[in-house]
Amino acid sequence: MASIPGNQKATHSENSQGKKSQHAEEAIFYMNCRAAYLSVLKSSLENIKSREQLSLVLQQAGRNPSRRTINKYWTSRTTSLNFDDFCAILKKEKPATKNELLEAFGKIDTDKAGYIFHDELYKILTTRGDKMTWEEVTSITKQADFNCSGKLDYNKFCELYLSTREQCCKAARDRLEVDPRLRQQQFGNQTENSSEGIPVPVSKASPRISRKSDHKLANGDSRAPSRPSSAQSGKASSSTTVTVGASSSSRNTKLIIEPDTMKEWQCVQSKGCFYLEEDGEIISHKYRLHLPQRSAVCITIKPLNIAQAEGKSCRWLSVDTALFILKENETQENLQLVSFTELQHKEMFGWRGELGSGVYWLLPFTTGCRLRKVKTQIPGEAKLVGRDEDGELALTKEFRAALLDIFETIDLDGNGLLSLEEYNFFELRTSGEKCDQEAWAVCKENFEMKKNELTRQGFMDLNLMEANDRDGDPRDLWVTLLSLGYNKALEMTEACPFVIDICAERCKARMKAVSLEAGGSQLSRAVCRSVVNKGEAKVLDGSENIIIHTYKSGSRISSVIENKSENKVIIHVNNEKSKNCLNSRGLTVFAVEVAPKSMMVSQHVMPLKEQEEWIYSCVHSLVG
Repeated sequence: MASIPGNQKATHSENSQGKKSQHAEEAIFYMNCRAAYLSVLKSSLENIKSREQLSLVLQQAGRNPSRRTINKYWTSRTTSLNFDDFCAILKKEKPATKNELLEAFGKIDTDKAGYIFHDELYKILTTRGDKMTWEEVTSITKQADFNCSGKLDYNKFCELYLSTREQCCKAARDRLEVDPRLRQQQFGNQTENSSEGIPVPVSKASPRISRKSDHKLANGDSRAPSRPSSAQSGKASSSTTVTVGASSSSRNTKLIIEPDTMKEWQCVQSKGCFYLEEDGEIISHKYRLHLPQRSAVCITIKPLNIAQAEGKSCRWLSVDTALFILKENETQENLQLVSFTELQHKEMFGWRGELGSGVYWLLPFTTGCRLRKVKTQIPGEAKLVGRDEDGELALTKEFRAALLDIFETIDLDGNGLLSLEEYNFFELRTSGEKCDQEAWAVCKENFEMKKNELTRQGFMDLNLMEANDRDGDPRDLWVTLLSLGYNKALEMTEACPFVIDICAERCKARMKAVSLEAGGSQLSRAVCRSVVNKGEAKVLDGSENIIIHTYKSGSRISSVIENKSENKVIIHVNNEKSKNCLNSRGLTVFAVEVAPKSMMVSQHVMPLKEQEEWIYSCVHSLVG
C-alpha cells in the first residue's frame, strides 16, 4: 500500500483535530442551551411564552439582555419561541468579553482613572440608551462599590460580572446533571449513564432498509406516511403507522411455547421482581444459567400471580415482561445476545430453541409502559400495628397479608423458606446492607428456622420484633414497604414480581439469581440489538446516516434510532396521531439525543386498552 506523504498526513491530522474541536464546542454549546432552558421550563419541547421568560432563560445562559435585545426577538407578532429559536438567539447574542466591558466603561471614564463616580453612573444609565431605573443602578453600585467610597471600580466590577455569569451557567448545568429525570425524560436518554448511546458495530447495510415512505409489515400491519404539525418543512423525517387489532395484542402461541412433548423435559423455576426507583429507573434480579450439555430449551417469564385479599387486585399482572438471553464468552463482560422471549400467550412471554452447553445470563426486562410513577389519591394510611387483647403489640391483619405476599415474592426458589442468600436480596433492597453469617446465627436463635432457612412465621416474628423495638412506631416498617413498591394503602403499585421457568430436553439446567440492579449497558445493548435484528429499518428522508428501526412483538412495539454519522443528533419524536397507546417515555412529544456512531431506544409502545384496536403513528424528525 502506498504511504501518505508527510505534509498530507499533517493536513489530514489538522483537519481531523479541527473537526473534533468543532464538535466538542458544539456539544458544550448545546449542553449550556439545554441547561439554561430547563432551568426555566419543564421540557425542551415547551415553548417560551412571554418576554419575561425569554429574558430569564437568556440570563440563565449567561447573557444580560437589554430591552432592545428582547424587542428584537419578541416582536408584536411573536406568540412563542421554541428551543431551536432559543439556540439560534444564543448563537447571535454572544456574551460580552472583559475587554468589551472595559472598553465601554472607558468611554465614560475619560480621565482613565479606573473608576466612575456613582452620581455620574446614575446620570448615564438612567437617561441614555436602554434606560435603567434608579433602583436597578443602586443595586449595581451596592455590589460593586467594594470600599464604600462612592466610586465604581469598573475593573473589579467586570470581574464580578463575569464571575457571576459563569456561576449562573454552572448552576444551570449542575441542576441538569444531578436531576436524572431532566436528562431522561426531556431529552430522551434512557438512563443517566446512557447519554453516549450504544456503539454501532461496523457492518454492511441491512437488506431490510427501506427508503420508501409507505410499505407493509408482516401479519397485515400497515405503515403509512403521516406528518404532524410539528414536523418542519425541509427537515429530515420518517413516519411509521402500525394498526393493531384487539385480537392481535396477545395472540395465542401456547402450542409453540408449551407443546405436549415437553412433559418429560426437566424444569427449573425462579422468581424475581422489578422495582421502580424514585427517578423512574427500573431494577430487577439478574440470573446466571448453566447448561451442562447442548439441549432444546424452552424459557418463559410472566408476572407472578399472588393470591390477594378480597377487594385487592394484582395491578402488576398487566405489566409486560421479557427475558434477554446472553451467552458468556470467557468473561462476564463479554456477553453475546442469543435471543429473547418474543412469543406471547396472554401475560406470558417465551422463547424456544436450542442452546449449547455453557454459561448464559438472563436479563429480565420491562418496557416501563405500565410500571411507572403514578400519582394517586390515597384515602387514608393503612394501619400496620395495634394492640391485642392482652395489650401487647401485634401486626394488623392487612399488614400480615402484605408480609405474606412479600415473603412469596422474595422466596425465589419457591420452597416456602428464605435462605440467607434470598433474605439478603430483601435486605439490600430495604436497607442497603447485607446480613452476615453472625447476624444470621442470631436470627436462628430468635426466630423459627428449618434447615438453616427462615420460615414464614419467623419472617412475621422478625417484623413484629422491629415494631416492638420502635414501641409501635411504624415509620421504619413503612420504609421497608415503600422500598418494596407498596403505597400507603398497602397496594403494590411500584413493583412487579415475576416467575421464570426453564425446561430443557436433555439435561437439567441450573439457574441462580446473582444480583439485584438496573439492567445497565448490557441490557440496553441487548434491547437495541434485538430491535435492529428483528425489526423493519427505515432511513430518515434526507439523512442517509439516521435509521429508525421498528419492531412489533405481540402487544408491544419498540423503536430504535441508529446514528451512523460522525456527529451527535437530536431526533424529535411525535406520537400525536397515535390512538389508544401508552409509551415508555410518558410523553406524546419528546426528543432523543443520540451520540455519534451509536444507537438508542426511541420508545416502547403498548395499547392502553388491549380489548380495543390501537394505532401507533409516529414521526421521527431531525432537529437542527
